[in-house]
Amino acid sequence: MERIGVVGWNQETNIELVQAWCDLGLQATLLSPPEVVRSLQRGDVALGRLDVVRSLDGVEPGLDRLGYLERAGVRVLNRAGALLNAHDKLLTARRLQVAGVPHPTTAFVTPGATAVSIPVPLVLKPRFGSWGRDVVRCETDADVAWALELLGKRVWFKRQGAIAQPLVPPRGFDLRILVAGGHMVGAVERVAAPGEWRTNVSLGGSRRAVEPADQVIQLALAAAAAIDADLVGVDLSPVDGGHLVLELNGAAEFDHAYDLPGGDVYLDAARALALAPSTVAA
Repeated sequence: MERIGVVGWNQETNIELVQAWCDLGLQATLLSPPEVVRSLQRGDVALGRLDVVRSLDGVEPGLDRLGYLERAGVRVLNRAGALLNAHDKLLTARRLQVAGVPHPTTAFVTPGATAVSIPVPLVLKPRFGSWGRDVVRCETDADVAWALELLGKRVWFKRQGAIAQPLVPPRGFDLRILVAGGHMVGAVERVAAPGEWRTNVSLGGSRRAVEPADQVIQLALAAAAAIDADLVGVDLSPVDGGHLVLELNGAAEFDHAYDLPGGDVYLDAARALALAPSTVAA
């Protein structure tokens, strides 16, 4: 049986994913990037699960190791380029635009900028962002000036700049679809905490079960394909006339709350990634 290395750091989902796959009889191990070179060889599988760093100025160390593994004959899922496409919101926007996937207009805000090209109301956010941190909603030009002054003091802004997008009118909830191997394997609706417009669980949001409509599923699959991701969370927001893809997360956190009706998110992901035969049962 092939060995499966989940390449990442001690994120809770990485630990739970490895344990769940081991319980299914798969030879899965959580490997930090320094460990993978001596642990995996030709014929093995590496799943890249590197996240953005807590300082919000890039991706966790290890993208170069994924490239090394690929050259060494290891089957790499979520290759370095795919993770960068997911975590760098400027690259995400460009890839989705080329693929024709609906996504908010995105403008790069250079370090030291005093204005942006997107009209208000808008949102300013880190180019490499997560957990809803340092995302600023601006209703007026005065808000924009204040936000740029505030964010201008952040190390991540000085190093990477920011992005500006039109504010997607908050509905109090959005949708995250987990895509693996070109299939939906999990989904939740994320509900904002009282008084909060962002839906991040890290900001007090909650999750509830959902059965996405087929057109929304197809939109999520198209977004995952646009960035060449094998296992990715796709965040979508309802708008008049449909949905927009807001963001993609190459190290999305998930658990059994994502189970589809009659499914098991860990088993379904393993099957979709061709890591487990159809005969394996939860």
